Formats: sequence, C-alpha cells, structure tokens
Amino acid sequence: MAMSEKTQTVLNYLKGIDGANVTAADIAEAVGYSKKSVDGIVTSGLQRKGLAYREPAEVEVTDEEGNTSHKTVNFIKLTDEGKNFTPGVDDVKAAPAE
Repeated sequence: MAMSEKTQTVLNYLKGIDGANVTAADIAEAVGYSKKSVDGIVTSGLQRKGLAYREPAEVEVTDEEGNTSHKTVNFIKLTDEGKNFTPGVDDVKAAPAE
C-alpha cells in the first residue's frame, strides 16, 4: 500500500505522541497542514487502510467568559497495525511469483 509523504508525516506524528488524545486540528497545527487536509489524510490514507480510527469523545470546553460546555470531538488513534506499520517497508507490494 503506497503512502504519500503527507500521510507518512501524519502517521509518524501519531506514532510519536504514543496514543495521546489529538484531533485533526491538533495534528494540523503540529505538522503545518490545513485541518481539511489532515481530515482527508486520516480518512483516505490511514482509516481506509486499517491504520487509524476516529474515537468519539465528549470534552469540556470553557469560553472567553468562563462558561463551560461540552463538545463532541473525534480523537485520532492508531490501530495496532498502524503502530507497527513502517512506510517504505510495509507498503511495498510483493512481486508476483514466477
């Protein structure tokens, strides 16, 4: 499964944070991509290949006036396969047997 450089960057970032709770917006800020781009990378480059998933969660947020409310977010997590995936090694297709 060939992997683009941007997808590798997001995958490596997720590996580096070792399971910490991050959203697509958090990843975008950390790697310098737009949130929309990260959403696409996660969906097409990681989720559909079984390397990541979105975990819904409810978080408490505080606005500028100090009021608190709850918001549903999706944390991006790696699957066990994603944690063990090595771009450039695991994404090389095997040559057909002769």
